[in-house]
Amino acid sequence: MCLRRADDPRTPDAPSYIIEVHFMTQSDDRPDLPPAEAPDTDRTFGPVGAGDIAPPAIPPAAPAEAGPEDEFAEPGFHLVEPDNPLPAITADDLPPAQRDAVARMGWTTLTPVQSRAIPYVMAGRDVMVQSKTGSGKTAAFVLPILARINPEVAACQAMVLVPTRELAQQVFHDVEKLGAGTGVRPLSVYGGVGYGPQLEGLRQGAHIVVGTPGRILDHLLRGTLKLNRLQVLVFDEADRMLSMGFYPDMVAIHAYLPHRRTGFMFSATYPPLVRKLAAQFLEHPGFLSLSTDVIHVEETTHICYEVPPMDKDRALIRIIEFENPEAAIIFCNTKMRVNYVATVLQRFGYDADQLSADLGQAARDQVLQRLRDRKLRFLVSTDLAGRGIDILHLSHVFNYEVPEDPEAYIHRTGRTGRAGGTGTAISLVSPMEAIELVRLAKKFKIPIETRPLPDAEDVEQLVTQRLTALLEGRLRQRDKLQVERMRRFIPLARSLAEGEDELALLTMVLDDAYQSALHAPLAPPDLEPKPRPALRRREDDPARREGGSDRRRPRRRR
Repeated sequence: MCLRRADDPRTPDAPSYIIEVHFMTQSDDRPDLPPAEAPDTDRTFGPVGAGDIAPPAIPPAAPAEAGPEDEFAEPGFHLVEPDNPLPAITADDLPPAQRDAVARMGWTTLTPVQSRAIPYVMAGRDVMVQSKTGSGKTAAFVLPILARINPEVAACQAMVLVPTRELAQQVFHDVEKLGAGTGVRPLSVYGGVGYGPQLEGLRQGAHIVVGTPGRILDHLLRGTLKLNRLQVLVFDEADRMLSMGFYPDMVAIHAYLPHRRTGFMFSATYPPLVRKLAAQFLEHPGFLSLSTDVIHVEETTHICYEVPPMDKDRALIRIIEFENPEAAIIFCNTKMRVNYVATVLQRFGYDADQLSADLGQAARDQVLQRLRDRKLRFLVSTDLAGRGIDILHLSHVFNYEVPEDPEAYIHRTGRTGRAGGTGTAISLVSPMEAIELVRLAKKFKIPIETRPLPDAEDVEQLVTQRLTALLEGRLRQRDKLQVERMRRFIPLARSLAEGEDELALLTMVLDDAYQSALHAPLAPPDLEPKPRPALRRREDDPARREGGSDRRRPRRRR
């Protein structure tokens, strides 16, 4: 057993470690993962109707040895390739301009994801790529996109959707560096900042637009961004975009996309909803995965946070804010602890209830039914809820305390990742409990990743971006009369923002908006793509085609 460093997909700059048991890696005698099918219940947005697009199936993993170009791959990595796979390339196989860019960056070789993904982008084949943060995936789509851009056409030819403004800035700077001297103009667009520089960049004819779905949708609705010349669409960190709540915006963007385009999706995990998104935006996508030890497609991811015993309640709040679970069960060992944790969550504003032996059978059934009906988001329970509960939309399980019986860990974490889906099991452990968790991981052959606890600044940045996207989305839905009505509060808002004492009032309003939107049970909205209403020309009027209307326009007197 050893500790191996890995990249945390949510906090790229922070190191994390994996408690890895070497004899538990995937082997040839391990049963193949079944192909993914469209689930009866969508994991984030409720029932999937007959009209939904079935998510593309993902083939089982097959072990492959690292080739010459895969010198950065760790031993034992597994490769999954699309049908009719394309051969991997080296830096020498790139077009001259991109080869010069690689040399300018000081790269002597391509990373595995670059050498295997670039050929598909160059060939214009839609593909889903499974790759963790830090693997060089940005250059895997930026380099071939640069080769396809025509600098003489002053229009958006490639668009990259990202979950956060930080990632938008990072991808933008990578495009600037790799595209230096090519005449390609990149532009980053995201919420929470003014429109001025973004509008200027669009007027100048940005070739590659990188941005968050909400702000890109804003520009599409304003008519400042046109996609009629779009050739390439990229989803970067698609799983994070869904956890940020951008799915409605992405569905709205779908109506503006040209029919003929190529699409690429990069994600660390491919739960059913991400595959459903791929089916909506990509054309018969293949699946390419370069993953070490385990293919994270249909499984429960086990995560551990080591925290002081007296700080577990605050740590739980931070992790919930960061993960934003659709629904979760928080397991404790005693009834007293269950009552305490449920009270903490309720006082913080979460929709939470408790389940323990103190409740009668009828009361227990009512609580569980609320959880099944999506009328309850967080359930705090003893091991009463560790068996016999099958809730498909349960995205997370939290172990507030390591169970006294090791077998109970399997039953607890088995409540998530049901029916071929994916789930997350998070354990909050003290230093002494961490030792017990290592023993448990070794006994049951479970890889448990240890991550650093998000700090207050991390949580602050994340909730700020979520709330900004939420408010911008609400503003887009307002009609002219509602916009005119709200203008009467502009002087008050400006006054509240300028005074230190009055700032508390504005903060309270924002907090209430965030709590009501993101801490309530997540109702499954209707998010099917809706076509844009077509502008009807006068000659298309049925009344005119049938010989005119009874209502004639009066003649103007001269």
